[in-house]
Amino acid sequence: MKAISCIREEKNQYKIDQYEQLLKDNTKVFGQLSSIVALIGNNVRLKLVWLINQEQFCVCDLADILQMSVPAISQHLRKLKDIGIVETTREKQTIYYSITSQNQHIVNHILNLVSDKIALTI
Repeated sequence: MKAISCIREEKNQYKIDQYEQLLKDNTKVFGQLSSIVALIGNNVRLKLVWLINQEQFCVCDLADILQMSVPAISQHLRKLKDIGIVETTREKQTIYYSITSQNQHIVNHILNLVSDKIALTI
């Protein structure tokens, strides 16, 4: 198989340097976003984030909705909490999960892709 090569008339070193520096300056941002996207990219966690974005849920409700065990749901929620996607609030003995305000905009962008395909009839 013949290798495909790049053909350009003139190299724009200034443009290359600018974008290279921009990527270096934002290494932390790219790392954080890729971690979030990778975690939400899991089928169960995507569903959890979508549900929690609709309204607050406790782990028991989420386990019932997804027909999974509470420990399995708890593990997924812990991963989402560890990177700052979800947070908890306590009401008496029940712990509710919600999307953090700091990552709400990222979650909204990702979930817009899902919402375009789902007809919410509740």
